[in-house]
Amino acid sequence: HPDGSLYVSGGEEAVGFINEQIAAAADAGATIVYTQDWHPESTPHFAKDGGIWPVHCVADSWGAAFHDHLDVIDGPVIHKGSGGEDGYSAFTVRDPVTAEETPTGLAEELRARGIESVVVVGLATDYCIKETALDGVRLGFATTVLADGIRAVNLAPRDGARAVALMASTGITVF
Repeated sequence: HPDGSLYVSGGEEAVGFINEQIAAAADAGATIVYTQDWHPESTPHFAKDGGIWPVHCVADSWGAAFHDHLDVIDGPVIHKGSGGEDGYSAFTVRDPVTAEETPTGLAEELRARGIESVVVVGLATDYCIKETALDGVRLGFATTVLADGIRAVNLAPRDGARAVALMASTGITVF
C-alpha cells in the first residue's frame, strides 16, 4: 500500500497479473498458497529493535492485510515472521540474531499433497521472492518465478535485477 512504511514501488501494478495466475491455477485445480508477513510489534527484524526494516506488517494490522484488490480464494496461508524472526522465505524463517533457520511446514504440506513444482509471485523480488524460490529449489521443487508478478524493494539500486539473475543462475525458471 502506498501509505505503508515499507511500500514497494509498483507493487499494486502486479496485482492484476497475479489475479490472472490465481484464477488459472484455481481452474486447473492447483493448490494456491498465500504468504503474509505477520510480525509482532517488536522484533530484531525492525530498525527500532536493531534490524534494518521499518516497522511493517504488524500482525492483525491493516499493513499486514492482503492488498484490497488481490483475489484471495481457498488455500493455505503461511504467516511469516510471527515469532520475531526474519520471514523472507515461505519455506523457512531465520532468527535475525542467531541466523538459525526453522521450517514453516510448507514443504511438508506440499509434499503431502503430491506437489512437485511451485510458481512464485508477489513482493518483494529481492527478499521474499528470492528466498522462497531459492528454498524451493534447494528443497527439490521445480520452481518458476513469473517476472510480471513480482516487484523489488531495491534498497540498493538494481537489487531486484541481481536477485532475478541469481535465481536464474540456480535452476529457477524466471520468465
